[in-house]
Amino acid sequence: MAHAASYQPSTLFPDNTPASSNIPTPATTLTPTPASSSSNTFLMSASPIRNRKAATDSYRPKIISTIGAKPACLVNASVTYVGNDQIYAFGGFDQYTDEVYNHVLRLNLASRQWNLVDNYGDIPGVRMGHTANLWQGDKLLVYGGENEHRAYLSDVIIFDLKTAHWTQPELNGPTPRGRARHSAVIHDEKLYILGGMTGHDSYVLDDICYLDLKTWTWSRTWRFVPRYDHTSWIWNGRIWIFGGLGEDMERTSEIWWLDLRGSPAFDNPMAYGTGDKQLVAARFQRYAFNSPAQPQTGSTGYVANSSSVQVNPSQLASNRSPPVAPGSISSLKFVSSPNLPTQALGMHFHVYSSGCLLDFVTPASIMSSFETSLSALDLDTLRWQKLADGKDLFNPGYRWHYCAMNEDGTQAWLLGCPNEPTNNAGDATGEYLSDVLPIDLRKLGLLGNTLALESRSEQKIPSSDANTTSYLTGIGADLAKTFNQPPETGSGADFIITAERDDDIDIVDDASMVEPVEHGNPPPTSAPIHVHKLILQARWPHFARLWAAQMLEFHTKKMHIPEPYSAVRSFLYYLYTDSITQRPPHGPSLNDVAGMLVMANIYDMPRLRLLCVNRLGKELDVEHAAVIWERAGTAGEEYLKRRAAGYCLLHWGRVVRTTGFKCLGRKSLLELCEEVDLEGRVVGSDELELIGGLGGGRFGVGGSGRDGRKRSVGSAGVLAGVDGEDDEDVEDEGMELN
Repeated sequence: MAHAASYQPSTLFPDNTPASSNIPTPATTLTPTPASSSSNTFLMSASPIRNRKAATDSYRPKIISTIGAKPACLVNASVTYVGNDQIYAFGGFDQYTDEVYNHVLRLNLASRQWNLVDNYGDIPGVRMGHTANLWQGDKLLVYGGENEHRAYLSDVIIFDLKTAHWTQPELNGPTPRGRARHSAVIHDEKLYILGGMTGHDSYVLDDICYLDLKTWTWSRTWRFVPRYDHTSWIWNGRIWIFGGLGEDMERTSEIWWLDLRGSPAFDNPMAYGTGDKQLVAARFQRYAFNSPAQPQTGSTGYVANSSSVQVNPSQLASNRSPPVAPGSISSLKFVSSPNLPTQALGMHFHVYSSGCLLDFVTPASIMSSFETSLSALDLDTLRWQKLADGKDLFNPGYRWHYCAMNEDGTQAWLLGCPNEPTNNAGDATGEYLSDVLPIDLRKLGLLGNTLALESRSEQKIPSSDANTTSYLTGIGADLAKTFNQPPETGSGADFIITAERDDDIDIVDDASMVEPVEHGNPPPTSAPIHVHKLILQARWPHFARLWAAQMLEFHTKKMHIPEPYSAVRSFLYYLYTDSITQRPPHGPSLNDVAGMLVMANIYDMPRLRLLCVNRLGKELDVEHAAVIWERAGTAGEEYLKRRAAGYCLLHWGRVVRTTGFKCLGRKSLLELCEEVDLEGRVVGSDELELIGGLGGGRFGVGGSGRDGRKRSVGSAGVLAGVDGEDDEDVEDEGMELN
């Protein structure tokens, strides 16, 4: 049974201020309390206290306006986040003058300023449609592109971010076909190149190859899938491709992946002189260009936009097609899904993060804000899920042209400009990369690449021979065997924690923050949980501060946490195992994770908070939606609360019949009912069937009724008005559904 209990710690500071994430809890603020000095034990209330919400920033991003040498809205430039709050832009062409550039620009996100970077060395020629990958943390690896003469390049140049120096390594092996608008990804010291366009007829390439960055040797070329303007990434031993355009020049919703594991062609390093000759079709014949002398550089170190042409050395060709890439090749075409983002509408940015493909559907001139979104494709289940509505992320008054992301996949930055650009300098009107939209993906429940990899149970290995079947990793698999084992079993447990019995948590709407309990008359408690104080000190910062200050628990070796027993037990099990996966015997249910979320907020444990938000968002269902909504509100998790509220409204008829909904307090019930728009109303099953809404369909902006007023179905079962007028005798004719 779900309980609407708030989650407050059992121990107070000497000034009777509860320890929460809103109030700093340094060890220096604690005063030692001998056991004999305390005649009363103060317990925190178990009712939902709304003013306990954390003062966290909203998940809605705020647009940042930049200053300095703002670049024009370059087309087919490379924009790369390099760390230290810096984004580098290189190359591209001006959409108004068609000039192609080789300038290097840097945006400092901290100072919000653009600067033109003086660069030196073997400066590359102008180009567009190239790729720039961050390599070794302080270098940009630039490959390919197209110059102003429509010559397709296949060179590799390296820009050192520390010295602003360009170098061009000496490459070995069969040089791949020159190309632009391809994709490139670095993995295991290999630069993988996929697809792109080439030739005077702009032929779409379907090949894959890689450059061994240890020996600077190209591999041979294999056939994969014809694509350009697509995105590629590597995850779980596979290289993936999504989006872009194919040979029919239409945007695609297919996803392809190639398994790299177990293939000697990808596992073994390329040694100089051992690469096979590249086999290319006759249609891949290169077009040769004359190469004039390199133009002189100016005082700033730039090569001016010029008629210079950078070409590749000639390469061998054959009438035979290259072989199919080794390894298993799979593809999946998404035909229909309530959360499938339509690739034909809007400006899409595809990036990889946390085991998911993220699709930013940003506004375009022909679409409404209701058609924008941030969606995620879970690569484990290959199912789409909407993370956020576009109207909560994207201002319709702006257009976004580039997306950059940090290496861990926790932060994304969209670069763009207003729809109606202003010119303060008095020059000709034009678009500039003048604005940045920073998006913290952790606030949307994404773990980041590192934490997502750590939390994947199937990639974990047993910690010892004694736990060969454990899903846990590291020492956690061994410690789990000692969790909640009495001392007489030889477990070494030396501390006891009790909680409220799950059936004793009552719903109270208005309760004081602290309730004194007379000494010797404790409230009913759960069975004791046997733990080790050493593990609690190492893994629970609040407990470590409490122990260092020698509070009452230091002397009694006991602690009471007035929260449901199952949630407290799951919280302690996490301290032992570093896992919140639902595995028996102690793996937490969604109700327990919802309770742990509030405890993580109170005890200021951001990693646990992120794990809880991620799981609750992924596994949100009818039975637990109301409880997740209530706990998210108590924890101050605005994003999760809003998402759970939308889910409740979408499945209102089922949610109101669940145990979790019935266990909400009166105040919570009223707040949840008020989540719907002011003019919202419940739509019955017959009417839902008439408008195609049964089965949890997706609804967007509606059309106009007979009275000319706009209507929108905010959720399945709830019809929301937009104009604030009375809803009497509303007709739904003319309603348009997304």
